[in-house]
Amino acid sequence: MTPIRQLAVIFGDQLNRGARLFDRLDTSEDAIWMAEVSHESKHVWSHKQRIALFLSAMRHFREECRSEGYRVEYTQLDDRKRTDKLSERLTIDLRALKPERVVATHPGEWRVLEGLKHVCQNEGVELEILPDEHFYTTPEDFETHSASRKSLRMEFFYRELRKRFDILMDGKKPVGGEWNYDKDNRGNFGKSGPKDSQSAPGFKPDSITQNVIQLVEQYFGDHPGSLDSFSWPVTRKDALQLLKAFIKNRLPYFGKHQDAMWTDEPWLFHSLISSSLNLKLLNPREVVDAAEQAYTNGDAPLPAVEGFIRQILGWREYVRGIYWTRMPDYLELNEMGANQPLPDFYWTGKTDLECLKQAIGQTLEHGYAHHIQRLMVTGLYALLFGVNPKELHEWYLAVYVDAVEWVELPNTLGMSQYADGGLMASKPYIATGNYINKMSNYCSSCPKNPKNRTGEDACPFTTLYWDYLIRHQDTLKTNQRMSLQLRNLDRLSGDDRGAIAQAANLIRHQQESRPS
Repeated sequence: MTPIRQLAVIFGDQLNRGARLFDRLDTSEDAIWMAEVSHESKHVWSHKQRIALFLSAMRHFREECRSEGYRVEYTQLDDRKRTDKLSERLTIDLRALKPERVVATHPGEWRVLEGLKHVCQNEGVELEILPDEHFYTTPEDFETHSASRKSLRMEFFYRELRKRFDILMDGKKPVGGEWNYDKDNRGNFGKSGPKDSQSAPGFKPDSITQNVIQLVEQYFGDHPGSLDSFSWPVTRKDALQLLKAFIKNRLPYFGKHQDAMWTDEPWLFHSLISSSLNLKLLNPREVVDAAEQAYTNGDAPLPAVEGFIRQILGWREYVRGIYWTRMPDYLELNEMGANQPLPDFYWTGKTDLECLKQAIGQTLEHGYAHHIQRLMVTGLYALLFGVNPKELHEWYLAVYVDAVEWVELPNTLGMSQYADGGLMASKPYIATGNYINKMSNYCSSCPKNPKNRTGEDACPFTTLYWDYLIRHQDTLKTNQRMSLQLRNLDRLSGDDRGAIAQAANLIRHQQESRPS
């Protein structure tokens, strides 16, 4: 076997042919290393569509690299030489291939980065880790930004990046005179619902994907979710096609309705490109440029374009900064002392509450739910219920096709569960069932009434909202942004508080005692 000078380690969320790593490779003396291992699908009990997406995209990327003349050392799940863990497979291959050095793009997960360092150190192989240039900023940029700040609000980081990269700017001022258009992007669909039903991503599985689907059923048949509707993009070509379709057909309506929900409408006007971004099939710069061009051309209104760009340039860069400047301690944060187990229906979708049935049901079917379904339905219920935030994090990481830890963990622990005590969010994102009623039609077919906090038809969201305020009143009273909600709490009598606490305890007891 030809000696290897450099072994380029590429992980499943680094399928970026334009990475700096490729500038360092010579097809005559270097090789690429990729591996499918079962542990990456089992360390959290991953959704079948998430597994299939990663494996199919990896295999397509392997074929692309081989077609360009690269030597690719690739282990498949069904190979005889397979092992359960990345570290085991890499150790074996380093001993067999004996490369002079290993080169890799910075991984997207702390656990993977530490494992890579550990293996190379143990084997005495030089390791060079290159920066991941699939972002506008670096963790070091965020460290500089956060050095003198008591709180780390996304808005201020976002404004810095708008100026730095001249995005939606008119000289030194934001286009339109406002930095964001949240006030214009909170519309519901009214009683008539969305005007047009939007379709799924719609990519028919090719032979590679079909083989992967069969493999997933064989090896991970007891995992959550279904593969029947799998149609996610697994190549850069398909990802670009999906981006183009979003810019043309959905972006014009995205802003106003980005927070709205509707029964049996999982896709609405959302882009569906987050998995392609996180696998590195798309570059955030080309996504932002396409959206900004749509505004320049008059094809999409400013509130929609700004709201979408903020998700990419703002939140995506911001949560990565939080992750890499706060790990590994961030994973263990639990500021509110939440200790309840995750309710079983998060894995089955079997619940009488229509909003949770819809959000979890489509998650299990497609591996997808949009950001408000995650934050203000599944996330809100877990927060109010008192679910241990680390357990909820593992659920989100497991069930969504776009979940990679650097982006999922801060969104879950910080934004959704307030487990970091306000590092990310200025207050807990809590609401009664009335919020869901306002932003969807879910409550119209639910047996519970969002207006009622106690009684047989009381909405658990509403009951648990008031219970949350009662339980955490002392902690929250120092937060000025919670003053109005706490003043409303003060209006409740002792009897009201007792009834709420009793009703909340019953909700938790019923979940604990329900047979699985």
